[in-house]
Amino acid sequence: MKLTRFSCFFLLLATLAAGLFLYDIPLTLTPEPVPCRLPEKVVQIPAQAGASDKSENTHAEDSDKSGNTSQSTSSGKSEGTNTGMAASSLNARYACVMDADSGRILWEKDAGHKAAMASTTKIMTSLLVLESGRLDETVTASQRAASMPKVHLGMAAGYQFSMKDLLYSLMLESHNDTAVAIAEHMAGSVENFAKKMNQKAKSLHMENTHFVTPNGLDAEGHYSTAADMCRLAAYAIKNKDFLELIQTRSHSFSTTDGKHSYTAVNRDAFLSYYDGALGVKTGFTGDAGYCFVGAAKKKGVTLVSCVLACGWPPNKNYKWTDTRRLMDYGFENFTASDLPLQKLEDAVIPVEDGKEKTVSCLPLAPPKTLLSRSDSITVTYELPEKLHAPVRSGAAIGTVSWYINDDLFCRQEIFPSKDIEKSGFSDKIRDVLQVWTRTLFREM
Repeated sequence: MKLTRFSCFFLLLATLAAGLFLYDIPLTLTPEPVPCRLPEKVVQIPAQAGASDKSENTHAEDSDKSGNTSQSTSSGKSEGTNTGMAASSLNARYACVMDADSGRILWEKDAGHKAAMASTTKIMTSLLVLESGRLDETVTASQRAASMPKVHLGMAAGYQFSMKDLLYSLMLESHNDTAVAIAEHMAGSVENFAKKMNQKAKSLHMENTHFVTPNGLDAEGHYSTAADMCRLAAYAIKNKDFLELIQTRSHSFSTTDGKHSYTAVNRDAFLSYYDGALGVKTGFTGDAGYCFVGAAKKKGVTLVSCVLACGWPPNKNYKWTDTRRLMDYGFENFTASDLPLQKLEDAVIPVEDGKEKTVSCLPLAPPKTLLSRSDSITVTYELPEKLHAPVRSGAAIGTVSWYINDDLFCRQEIFPSKDIEKSGFSDKIRDVLQVWTRTLFREM
């Protein structure tokens, strides 16, 4: 019997089908792999942030030497960080205002310059105590603590206090002897406590900060920056116990034996004169000048600010006027917005030698920050042109980066939507069958 070409084809087809049935191999027609590409999309700064709805945006795509596909979208016109307010309008040598939620610096004046920060240091001292949970412990004053200069509580060596009471002395009245007594109790010595302060600073990415004292008195090697102190404040105000502490108007207490009584009164005038003020901490030393780290919240937006070297006597009010300018600038010129992001789940990436031929990406939530009318946003996607099986959903395959005014603001990793195993011999048979099936359909 003479077999035609189609008879041979159907005989082979039946044989392969029987093999697929015996080995329980699913018969699916998977699509041909398509190039990795994010969907075209015009990205605009949200209208509430002040961008024009008619603005044109650019979309560019190229491939780097590693074979990754890099795509970016841009929006708006690039401007410097300090648009809208002249640096000379502030008395402070170093200043910063920051979005407390995203950490974005909205305006700065030499905010990365290392400088003495006086009693704003005590923000870190109080935080370490609050986070330790040791508020019910009894603190005994040492001779070293009692010898600290004004401003001080006036404790004598041997006096004993509740740790919780001392926190009010520390943050409302800024007592230097209290800071040393706390440090010695918490870590055995001022030096050991400073190590804890520096460890915490490192964890908060305060890269240009070094603590030597718990009270902020002038000391060699004790410094920070306006930007780092804003980072510290942004972290601190997320602690409800810290907020309650710094907003307390006054607190009366005594030594544990009841023989000596004290009243700590909050000296933070910012709480009284600025709408939405959350407070935080003042400071002054001969080297540091007047300093203030502040926080305020209006309509769901929280800002933190810092002024260092903001005048010397008799100009103690400079810190208040400068802080008002910084806060007003932030609240009046910036709006909370989602940053633009394409639908990553629509990006299809070919998979070589896999049981499935393509994989999509898991969706990401767009980051939020404060944007102004003059901000320029660029979003860059880095994804491979193809993947090799096995693919694991927990292993990053790319990144998406957001740039504001050409400065990197945020970067997130991109993950595949599922695991894909490496194909075996039976998968190869299935692939051949699929190709032949397509061929047959085309010829018929």
